[in-house]
Parts: sequence; structure tokens; C-alpha cells
Amino acid sequence: MHAKTLIATVAVLAASAAQAQSTTYNIDPTHTFVTFEARHFGTSTNRGRFDKKEGSITIDRAAKSGRAEVTIDAASINTGVGPFDGHLKSKDFLNVAAHPTAKFVGDAFVFDGDKVKSVSGTLTLAGQTQPVTLTASNFNCYQNPMLKREVCGGDFETTIKRSTYGITYGLPGIPDDIRLLIQVEAAKQ
Repeated sequence: MHAKTLIATVAVLAASAAQAQSTTYNIDPTHTFVTFEARHFGTSTNRGRFDKKEGSITIDRAAKSGRAEVTIDAASINTGVGPFDGHLKSKDFLNVAAHPTAKFVGDAFVFDGDKVKSVSGTLTLAGQTQPVTLTASNFNCYQNPMLKREVCGGDFETTIKRSTYGITYGLPGIPDDIRLLIQVEAAKQ
């Protein structure tokens, strides 16, 4: 075998081996919740969630890398109070008529051993895209007895400033900081 052919063959095999180490997981919408918290005029905390979400996560533990994509149906916002949900969907806040989805795309994973500690990327909300880092307060993988396959997930959170997404209604009376929490479980494909 020619030296160049041997080197090319080894390179292809090495690339194939590296790709074989990454694993893709599809988000389980019944075990994944996207919630938010916002102070209400400095008194109580308003909480809500988005009921419809989908996405996938690819993890390569050996390379300590990954990619996460979570798409959220902005119109599925649910605070438990219909009129409040309607106001949050309006042009004052999410403007779901013009921007029906929100999306997190993360491609900078930080690991501690096999555990994901944080994921950095971008969050698109109300038509604006900004950098964010989601910090894991919990991450684990387990063999799901019902699905008969591996499931990975955890609790991730960040605090965003809504004004950076063009959502300025009620400032400064209604605070700028929004705590965003993503509880996710995803099944190996």
C-alpha cells in the first residue's frame, strides 16, 4: 500500500471513530419543561412555562463537546392566568404573531468528567438573538427501564435581561431580569 493511501485510510478511520463517539438524544417533551420567573413590581414572583418544545442534544463525552437545540412554541406560554398569558403573547412582550418560536442553540459544552456543567450558545427570543450560558445544577444519564435505552438530562438555568431582546414594556417598574430554567430529559437515538 502506498504511504499516501495508508495515511488517507488512517485519517478516514480516525474521523469515523471520532464521529462514532458522539451520541444524539431527542428531547422527551413529557419530561422537559421550560419555565421562567420574574419579579412583579418588587413583590411576588410571577412564574410560567412554555408547554410545547422540541429538540435534540448531541454529546461526545470523549471530545468533551456537544450541540443542543431546543425550539419553544412561544404561543404555548402558560402562567395559569389566561389574560396574563394573552398580554405576554402581545407586542408588549413576546409578540408571538411576528415571532412564533424561541430557540436555544448551544455548541460550547463544559464538562466535569462525564457530567455536563454548562452549555453556552445563543437564545433567540422575540426576534432577537443574544449569547447565553446555561449552568447545570444537575446532570445525569441512566438506563430508562420503560424505553430500554439511555436517557440523559438535567436542570439548566440562566438569567437574561429582557431588554436585550427588545422587551422593554413596564421598565423599570417590572424588573429586567428573567430567570430561565430548562429541565430536560432526552432519549438516545
